[in-house]
Amino acid sequence: MDTISAKIDTRLYRTEIKSASDNILISDEPQELGGKNLGLNPTELLAASLASCTVITLRMYINRKQWNVEEINVKIDFDRNSERSVSVFTRKIEVIGDVDETQRQRLETIANSCPIHKTLTHTIEIKTTLI
Repeated sequence: MDTISAKIDTRLYRTEIKSASDNILISDEPQELGGKNLGLNPTELLAASLASCTVITLRMYINRKQWNVEEINVKIDFDRNSERSVSVFTRKIEVIGDVDETQRQRLETIANSCPIHKTLTHTIEIKTTLI
């Protein structure tokens, strides 16, 4: 189980996020929403999780296959459609290196197999307890 903690004090809306392995990052809201834009906002963090998981998963696969790929870039656009009650992630992947069409198709399949992609496309339960 991965445990993440977040805390906020009186500074609007600076949030310190900490992992169980003691990595820390700051999340915030943009100035127009009362924050100071000190870090990614929560929506950006969600999209960033998908982006980073995608490139890491692809890099692991490419390394295992020993393909000649110098760089992998992912762009995620995230939009919520409240009328349809659906969230849409649009993911664009750029692979810079020597890959043919068959390899490119395989990489698309692998991208869809990254753990965050699977999490976001399967049923999610959120259990909340106020302590």
